[in-house]
Amino acid sequence: MAANLLHPGPDGRRVYVALGDSFTEGVGDRSKHLPNGVRGWADRVAERLAKADPGWEYANLAIRSKRLRQIIGEQLEPALAMKPSLVTLYAGGNDLLDLGTDIEDLMDDYEVLVARLTASGATVVLFTGFDVKVSVLLEPFKRRNTLYNRRVRELADWYGAVLVDYWAFEAFQDPRMWDSDRLHMSKAGHKYLAAQVLDHLGVPHSISPKEWEPPAPLGFRDWERRQRRWVHDWVLPLFGRKLRGVTLGDQLTPRWPQPVRVPEKGGLKKLLA
Repeated sequence: MAANLLHPGPDGRRVYVALGDSFTEGVGDRSKHLPNGVRGWADRVAERLAKADPGWEYANLAIRSKRLRQIIGEQLEPALAMKPSLVTLYAGGNDLLDLGTDIEDLMDDYEVLVARLTASGATVVLFTGFDVKVSVLLEPFKRRNTLYNRRVRELADWYGAVLVDYWAFEAFQDPRMWDSDRLHMSKAGHKYLAAQVLDHLGVPHSISPKEWEPPAPLGFRDWERRQRRWVHDWVLPLFGRKLRGVTLGDQLTPRWPQPVRVPEKGGLKKLLA
């Protein structure tokens, strides 16, 4: 485990602010007891921070489907106003799936966001994007993802950010680490990622990776049935929303819009009891 990289913010408080889209909102890790019906790796990180070092506050401004410029326009200034000591950022994944995205322009905007966050004095955590092998339908986007990851690594080094190289985690080759849409992590995936973030920050925790027997091989009929169900349940609705110009996040608000004091015991659910 790395040496602890965390320190109080400029006013002595310990404030963790999570920024981004569905990846950070927690989609795939369902919880009927928490805002927006999800938990996610960021909540789990906040709870372990408070357990290891009581007094942490936490805000999560991430909303599913948000594009990079929306994250800059809607989340950056509120986050800086909270005077964070820790910021996690994943942004740009939805842009990579938009046909009209210019990757160079996207990464220029991404650098502006990273520069503003690191200039605040906070410890900033960045993520590469995973090469999700869900279908040949998404193979044309692979080059964009490769360019995105290269720039994220370069910017993390240049601005002194902590890099969680999500792309390199072999555990995510297991389909059970993914939700039924094959684009968002399952509960097991969120737990694994939370452990990785905590390890990179040098924060002690007891999250252990899921241990499974190897998945049973699928026969052609089962594979074909699952493919048809995936296309019907996820792919067609996704492209339908793109055609209508709507997203799943349009009616949602941030899960934790203002910093909340994370309970040392009982987790964030305790705040809603």
